[in-house]
Amino acid sequence: MKERVWDFREIGRLPAPGDNVAMATRRVEAGTRVSREGSEFAVGHTVLEGHRFAVEPIAEGEDLLSWGLRFGRAVKDIAPGDYACNEKILRVLRERFKASPRREEDPEGTSDQGGGRVPGGQDETGLSLPEEPNFSDAELEPYVLDEEGFRPGEQVPFHDEPRTFMGYSRGAGRGVGTRNYIVVIGLTSRLTGFVRALELEMNGVVDAYENVDGIVCVAHTEGGEDRKPNNLDLLLRTLSGFMVNPNVGAVLVLDHGGEEAVTNGMLRAHLEEHGYPIDDLPHEFMSLEGSFRQDLERAKSVVQGWLEEVDAARRTEEPASELKISLQCGGSDAFSGVSANPLVAWVSGEIVRNGGIANLAETDELIGAEHYVLKNVKDLETARRFLSTVERFKERVSWHGHTAEDNPSGGNNYRGLYNISIKSIGAAMKKHPDVRIDHVIEYAQRMAEPGFYFMDSPGNDLESVAGQVASGANMIFFTTGNGSITNFPFVPTIKFVTTTGRYELLSKDMDVNAGAYLDGTPMDELGRETFERTLRAASGERTVGERAGHAQVSIWRDWKQTGDENLDLLENEQEPDGEPLPVKGAPDVEFSFEAIRSGRGPVLDQVGLVMPTSLCSGQISRRIANRLNERGATLGKVTRFVALPHTEGCGVSAGSAETIYSRTMLGHLASPSVRFGLLLEHGCEKTHNDYFRNRLEEAGLDPNRFGWASVQLDGGIDSVVAKVEKWFTQTLDSAEALEYEGAGPEALRLALYASGPISDEAAE
Repeated sequence: MKERVWDFREIGRLPAPGDNVAMATRRVEAGTRVSREGSEFAVGHTVLEGHRFAVEPIAEGEDLLSWGLRFGRAVKDIAPGDYACNEKILRVLRERFKASPRREEDPEGTSDQGGGRVPGGQDETGLSLPEEPNFSDAELEPYVLDEEGFRPGEQVPFHDEPRTFMGYSRGAGRGVGTRNYIVVIGLTSRLTGFVRALELEMNGVVDAYENVDGIVCVAHTEGGEDRKPNNLDLLLRTLSGFMVNPNVGAVLVLDHGGEEAVTNGMLRAHLEEHGYPIDDLPHEFMSLEGSFRQDLERAKSVVQGWLEEVDAARRTEEPASELKISLQCGGSDAFSGVSANPLVAWVSGEIVRNGGIANLAETDELIGAEHYVLKNVKDLETARRFLSTVERFKERVSWHGHTAEDNPSGGNNYRGLYNISIKSIGAAMKKHPDVRIDHVIEYAQRMAEPGFYFMDSPGNDLESVAGQVASGANMIFFTTGNGSITNFPFVPTIKFVTTTGRYELLSKDMDVNAGAYLDGTPMDELGRETFERTLRAASGERTVGERAGHAQVSIWRDWKQTGDENLDLLENEQEPDGEPLPVKGAPDVEFSFEAIRSGRGPVLDQVGLVMPTSLCSGQISRRIANRLNERGATLGKVTRFVALPHTEGCGVSAGSAETIYSRTMLGHLASPSVRFGLLLEHGCEKTHNDYFRNRLEEAGLDPNRFGWASVQLDGGIDSVVAKVEKWFTQTLDSAEALEYEGAGPEALRLALYASGPISDEAAE
């Protein structure tokens, strides 16, 4: 039989004419013959979907180009058909194969690689990889602006008759809301438990009020330490922006009172000093003073007192110029810059043509794409401000021993984003080349004039979104390749997924299939459809994320270093040896307590642990643990089910932060109090399931002791909830019932916590 020759268009795509490497639009096996522009070549190794292969000869020392921009330099001659791979991608693929168990079924088939599951087999025999890399990453050199040759850009023309939507007019100071929420803000991270308890107790209260979208809490990560945080001004600016966002119908802000590092008084002063328009906004600042229950009832009374007033608001016809769109990406892949981001660029350009606002952010994810971003800028000062913002970001990161090269996550790597250069090039495609950058603003700085904005922010999408919402965004466009499920509490998110295969896997959690463009639907047609969807969502049609009913907030994290002082000392600090301190004069204590017998000695608890591998799977973990407890699923085999939502894993880059996080996670999983544990990944984080499989093995722990699940790869929220519940049910069915025994003080493990300076007497 004659060997099949594939037409290049069946297996690959060039992001731009003149590129010398192409993206594989499906998995391409080693030996596959390809025809392109009258010539044939053979693919030398397996090329995973989204990864790149050469279509032109590239000599040693020449640049590899995508979108016409360089992302690597050949370290050897590269022939057409050669898999383009750097050292990192070979390392992480081999690590993933080592960690991944072979599965009989792949939910995505051979046409969609997914964030780590490799179609066609999970072992090394299913994949042919080169022995060594053939390119090195392009160096990230500071972009030099040609000021003499600079020419001011032109903005797209405004439509003569802008479109309209049905929104909540808040007056000239706050704009127009797309939603009408009562918001409860915990001033610092110490209020997290309280505001979540309040939200839970108020669940269902708004059902009787047609025009109130909900009562939601804002629980975040900042301001909870005893010292004044370095990001205090940023934190106050962000919370002030949350309060006056047009989607807020009323807002309650809570603090602990007393001598805290961050107080309601500080926030109130910031609002007044900077002229935030709160006079017409129902709001109250409340300090917790009594018992938890007393304070909860007092807060409920405040919120209930606003219901009639907030419900009195009505949607009215408003111009599309009142739309302020946050442009975001998370869990990106190689197709983000080809399908989803250009679609977002098309629609946001239409918003600008209607006199509205689009806000692009994530500073470190534009490093390496400055040439594209600055092709169309309002004036020289705006271009300078953009570049100074980028350099300031690099400097701040360097204070902590990191660089922008640390940005790409595990999900990025496995979906074809080899390095920060190629990730940035794709991320920049959220700005259409015809659309001009009009403004460069600080994180959470309010937007007033129409046009296209760039806002300084970290590449962590949750932290970046928070800044955009504080700037005034009343809608969020979120593109994803892996299938990120995150949402914001009071601003609707429209999710764009890059490929049809991933959309079909996660159809219950995604709004727009941008992969239709890869399948042949014209971009103009998709753009028009999505613009109409945007107007409907702005008018009240609920997005998929809103129907799912979960959201998370993370504000730009406090930076511990304010310069590079002591960096060498911090990076080379010796880790504790783990040995106990000697006991001095221990008194004889005789008492006993009833403990649970375990294989590791008597313990007080034997829980079923749902451990999220990142911030983004934390809410789903909590939902699963709560459901299992409500069902009474312990069966006498565990005392209860517990989830440990946390703040890490998504924004973690490398170095000591990653080491500490990994060690902490393993300590929780290995705790004698955990009888059965399951790790739940979001799917696109750096510290995904296979990352922890390897860390467990390195620590001498058997990964097979634990369950494993993925929000993205197991088909979305509903599917993964069912899978985790099934795993715990089956595991408990085969387990022995808990047994109890007496134990003495030697069985106790006490955690001692101290706050503030410790006196010598106390230390002794």
